[in-house]
Amino acid sequence: MEDVKKFCELLRKRSAEHAKAMQRVNDLPSMMVSILRQELDSMIRAIYLLSISDFDERKRLIKQTLDGKRWTELTRNGKFKTITDRDMVELSNELQGWTLSVYKFGCSFIHLSSFHDYSTVNPFTLIDSEEQKNILDLLRYYHGGPMNDQPSFNELTQYFPRVFDKIAGNLECYIKYLENNEVLQKA
Repeated sequence: MEDVKKFCELLRKRSAEHAKAMQRVNDLPSMMVSILRQELDSMIRAIYLLSISDFDERKRLIKQTLDGKRWTELTRNGKFKTITDRDMVELSNELQGWTLSVYKFGCSFIHLSSFHDYSTVNPFTLIDSEEQKNILDLLRYYHGGPMNDQPSFNELTQYFPRVFDKIAGNLECYIKYLENNEVLQKA
């Protein structure tokens, strides 16, 4: 099987598992956010690949994934440097406009942080007001709410399945673009 097809199959299998997990952990908010973050990880990788018009380079990165290696890129000095999640998130955010906010919020649950004390303190109040506004704007635009500017964490968790569906739907579109050798252009 061609590497691009294997990679796309890998993305779809991971996404399907995430969808099952989201249904099973609906009463475990930090796990839901962690799954959102993992699905977003797949999406930003697909977007990053789609931004590369050199198909040999794209295939090289895909092969690195299939070989269990980290992605690298050739610098101007002729040396390889690791492509970081930050590199991919920033590029994805330029194209999507919302991935950075979701990614940052998700990372707070991937890594041990005060956000895990959500039964005592609303994690939403722990992020700066600009991030709060970004997240609320996204939830309102794509998912119809919440209308309250200071939603409880429990209120926010009601939107997590819809956010997952949005990310998973976008990911599936990007997978199809990869299969069709398309290239995404920055706006």
